[in-house]
Amino acid sequence: MASTPAPLTLPVLPLDDEVVLPGMVVPLDLSDNDVRAAVEAAQAAARAEPGKPRVLLVPRIDGTYAATGVLGTVEQVGRLSDGDPGALIRGHRRVRVGAGTTGPGAALWIHGTLIDEALPDPLPGSVTELVKEYKALATSWLRKRGAWQVVDRVQQIDDVAALADNAGYSPFLSTAQKVELLETSDPAARLRLATEQLREHIAEQDVAESIAKDVQEGVDKQQREFLLRRQLDAVRKELRELHGESDGEESDDYRARVEAADLPEKVREAALKEVDKLERAGDQNPEGSWIRTWLDTVLELPWNERTEDAYDIRGAKAVLDAEHAGLDDVKERITEYLAVRKRRSDRGLGVVGGRRGGAVLALVGPPGVGKTSLGESVAHAMGRRFVRVALGGVRDEAEIRGHRRTYVGALPGRIVRAVKEAGTMNPVVLLDEIDKVGSDFRGDPAAALLEVLDPAQNHTFRDHYLEVELDLSDVVFLATANVLEAIPEALLDRMELVRLDGYTEDEKVVIARDHLLPRQLERAGLEPGEVTLEESALRRLAGEYTREAGVRNLERAIARLLRKVAAQYELGRRELPFTVGDGDLRALIGRPHHVPESAQDPAERRTAVPGVATGLAVTGAGGDVLYVEASLADPETGASGLTLTGQLGDVMKESAQIALSFLRSHGAELELPVGDLKDRGVHIHFPAGAVPKDGPSAGITMTTALASLLSGRQARTDVAMTGEVSLTGRVLPIGGVKQKLLAAHRAGITTVVIPKRNEADLDDVPAEVLEKLEVHPVTDVRQVLRIALSPAEVPVPAAA
Repeated sequence: MASTPAPLTLPVLPLDDEVVLPGMVVPLDLSDNDVRAAVEAAQAAARAEPGKPRVLLVPRIDGTYAATGVLGTVEQVGRLSDGDPGALIRGHRRVRVGAGTTGPGAALWIHGTLIDEALPDPLPGSVTELVKEYKALATSWLRKRGAWQVVDRVQQIDDVAALADNAGYSPFLSTAQKVELLETSDPAARLRLATEQLREHIAEQDVAESIAKDVQEGVDKQQREFLLRRQLDAVRKELRELHGESDGEESDDYRARVEAADLPEKVREAALKEVDKLERAGDQNPEGSWIRTWLDTVLELPWNERTEDAYDIRGAKAVLDAEHAGLDDVKERITEYLAVRKRRSDRGLGVVGGRRGGAVLALVGPPGVGKTSLGESVAHAMGRRFVRVALGGVRDEAEIRGHRRTYVGALPGRIVRAVKEAGTMNPVVLLDEIDKVGSDFRGDPAAALLEVLDPAQNHTFRDHYLEVELDLSDVVFLATANVLEAIPEALLDRMELVRLDGYTEDEKVVIARDHLLPRQLERAGLEPGEVTLEESALRRLAGEYTREAGVRNLERAIARLLRKVAAQYELGRRELPFTVGDGDLRALIGRPHHVPESAQDPAERRTAVPGVATGLAVTGAGGDVLYVEASLADPETGASGLTLTGQLGDVMKESAQIALSFLRSHGAELELPVGDLKDRGVHIHFPAGAVPKDGPSAGITMTTALASLLSGRQARTDVAMTGEVSLTGRVLPIGGVKQKLLAAHRAGITTVVIPKRNEADLDDVPAEVLEKLEVHPVTDVRQVLRIALSPAEVPVPAAA
């Protein structure tokens, strides 16, 4: 028979809306009178008895004490984290609350009886399964919150009563649920109750998370944006009320700005209409932000701002000459433009028919000849502001004409942005790389440029974003391109074409001395007098170390040379100042890469054997020398017909057929063994097979190569030729004569054969180049063969 637990007499520590279960350790605030009285009474009683002060923790719900309390010990008295006095209480066992009594201190004393919570040993299987279920549920709930240390502590509790009482720490339990746990004396029933409470909470939480997720996914971007805009409008309204502003002040401000701005009449009317719309729209209308952005753009444009042109014609020409060597065509065109502008201004003819005297020039030439930098020099010479618009790779028509305002993030086109950036209505706008403009499903930007670059139309240019007329007639447009054929014909027709065909060797030396060398000296950290390049060294750099129409590679060679000198000086291998002669180049930057064919040993030249002729061609990098090789197949192979190699286009293949047909029909007249052409295969090859080649200009070159092969006479090394051939042997005109002659000059050629009808093009070739070239205008292939083929001193078999 179990013994009756001894009665206890303890001071009551009431817990308002709070429950402490056995095993829990809680801090209590001693500033509460009831708590302080109970702790002090317990401390007073503990002085007469051994052990820690003991109190009875009883929940007090709405002023009513619960029937069950917890025996607690005062572990420590001190201060809480906020500095207030407090006590640390640990709960031990359940106590059934009895009648009240008196005791020392101001606390209420109560008789109580310890409640027996013993369980049979061993535990029933149902209780063991209940323990596992509770631990699993508690672990799942704690892991979601990352409370890993608490998980370990729960797993280590084996006592059923202690495990059930551990639920007292659960923040989701209400006070009533905790009181129910306190008043359930059977540990197994208490654990079952705690398990049900925890299971219900987890289920509710899963449902809540699922609902929250569904709601979050249901709120799309547009709804969130709407809510945010409403909140933003509310904040703005509160701010206006805080500062005593009225709702219409912003629109009033725009109206005042429009009326004060110096705008053209039609633009002013359009702007005032938009201000009226803004006043009617209100703060909550999203169209208001579009209108404000449009008004800001219109007000920022320099509608009536213009810079005065510098009408000092001699000064402008001096600026162009100082900043660019050569390029006489462009300089003359700009000088003519300024001279005409000055004459019209002097006579009061500034504006005629709403149009001013702008200009649209297309600068076409190979890379590195100074097309882009020329734009800045033109602006400098004219006293205008300069803006560069890069068009390379642009594929969207809206980049030129702007986007409609209905699109989110709409912007004006690049032309309007360029005028806005310049701050004047008459800047110099450089449309860089206009031949690299592409087209796709978004439209053709080149077609959008037709109105911009038409002097008869661009005084009423309309951007899709602005939708008001913008006068571009006073803008000087300079367009740059490398390949003329890539520019649409309609667009090219609206521009004045100026060709930049490359520099002569003398011009390259001047450019290197006056422009490239000072710039690279500064970049290499050298003073102007520390390194000097003799003219012979610059000439050899331009002639043998680089072969190009422009000067980019020449500048790179000079930079490399100066870097070598600077490095050697820092390593103590060279003293400064230092003068670089042509004999020092090999030691500093290695051997030259472009030795002229005429400078090589006669036995090593390409034309040292019959069947090889020298032609001239135009590439994207300027003029170039092109070699044509011809050979006859061995009769024993049985090969016949014409074979062409070298990645040739259709026009060049036709030229080869024409050359072969001409020699077959006129071979006897030219004293050539044309029988070989009938019985043996003919192979014509253009070296550099990876480079595509096309055009009619190689007609007489292929004819000469075949004639050289059949006659056994070598083609002269110093002779290069260009021209189209006909079936009757006529030499027909071609294009690019200036570029081809410059290329021949660079390659060391001394004699050039051109069509007679291209003789007028020689006026464009620099005089210093013509002085060093012997040019033969011809009308017939027979004249070409007399000039190009050397006399046959020793007979050579045709098979060679």
